[in-house]
Amino acid sequence: MKKQVLIIGLGRFGVSLATTLFSMGHDVMAVDEDDKKVQNISSQITHAVQADATDESVLRELGVNNFDVAIVTMGEAIQNSVLCTILLKKLGVRYVIARAENDLHGTILDKIGADKVVYPEREMGIRVAHSLILTDVQDYISVAPSYGVSKFAISPYLVGKSLSDIGLGRGSRWGLAVLLIQRGKEVIVTPDRAEIVKEGDVLIVSGSDEKLEQFMAETKKHKEEG
Repeated sequence: MKKQVLIIGLGRFGVSLATTLFSMGHDVMAVDEDDKKVQNISSQITHAVQADATDESVLRELGVNNFDVAIVTMGEAIQNSVLCTILLKKLGVRYVIARAENDLHGTILDKIGADKVVYPEREMGIRVAHSLILTDVQDYISVAPSYGVSKFAISPYLVGKSLSDIGLGRGSRWGLAVLLIQRGKEVIVTPDRAEIVKEGDVLIVSGSDEKLEQFMAETKKHKEEG
């Protein structure tokens, strides 16, 4: 599912996120005050803009409220990071992720309304990019371009159904192989497709990002309807 993503700040972390998200097929706009950084990435993403993202009027002109996700990556400039996060939420951005330099910074960002706080020294840009788009996925490891291993909790509406009924397993509807089921302290390795999922189950599956995203989107739809 294609998303409109706004990246604010073009340090190494921001560039990694922007280029990875663009390679995944999403529309990416990046904003930075440094014109050289903007020029360097302009050919690698959808759009790059030289601007001050702490200026409310600038953010309004950019139409930030039209983006599905905004990511504030300028963690070193804590004051700017906080101000930008506040403005993005004020202007109606649906989901704002902010980079934190330390736990105190992260606490501040959380208190002012950031939907998610990330710590780049703990998380690689590529890994974070996938988790931002696949918001219900708890963890993700890239194995190859557009293919990886994901971990997620089973949705309540799927409880009591077999993996076959859900459409999981090799050769199934979604083409996602279930590597294991974590059920409390029990771990079921390469479960049979007849295995019935239970409340609290955590699945680890492998497959294409596209199929995983489609599966998670359908799961989310049923969750919202329920």
